[in-house]
Amino acid sequence: MAESGGEVTLYSFRRCPYAMRARMALLVSGVPFLIREVALRAKPAAMIAVSPKGTVPVLVQPDGAVIDESIDIMRWALGRSDPEDWLARDDVAMIAAFDDRFKHHLDRYKYADRHGSDPAMHRAAGLAMLAGLEDRLADAANLCGARRGLADLAIMPFVRQFAGADAAWFAAQPVPKLRAWLAAHVASDLFIQAMTRLPPWTSGDVPIRWQGGAVR
Repeated sequence: MAESGGEVTLYSFRRCPYAMRARMALLVSGVPFLIREVALRAKPAAMIAVSPKGTVPVLVQPDGAVIDESIDIMRWALGRSDPEDWLARDDVAMIAAFDDRFKHHLDRYKYADRHGSDPAMHRAAGLAMLAGLEDRLADAANLCGARRGLADLAIMPFVRQFAGADAAWFAAQPVPKLRAWLAAHVASDLFIQAMTRLPPWTSGDVPIRWQGGAVR
């Protein structure tokens, strides 16, 4: 099912960390795309039609092919254009661990009531994983060297979410390099562009085109 006259379309939700990282990879790649902000309480039928699982992000290619896993969207975009050489600073195992174990602990720390979990236990487990990132940052500004790369931007939105759950507590933890790393990425032009506020999309709206961080 092709969409949008042969253009790439991204269904997104501004505050979703998975959608954040997909947007950042698309923006840094310079690949032009149409962006459709999703209201999670009223998911558009067009998105459900191409990805019945109903989660964001969803990327629809001009030929109708669908990618609905955020890390796959990142690698797809960078495979088409990678001006900062992000793919050279990938770490498949580390990203997988954060997508799995860290996200498990993050959800049960931040949304303890929803999960019926012990937030202190999951917070401690999450912090233990972050200590590993602190060690990686001992000799470099980023996780795979001096320059930002795929590993950094795949993991950063979840670290941001963890840090924001109790900012005062996080500020007191022995991970100063990680805090500096997080602050630098959050303050970057790329992240600011990726967090542009958009109105929820409905069928018939004028398309919003993004490329290289600019709304067009």
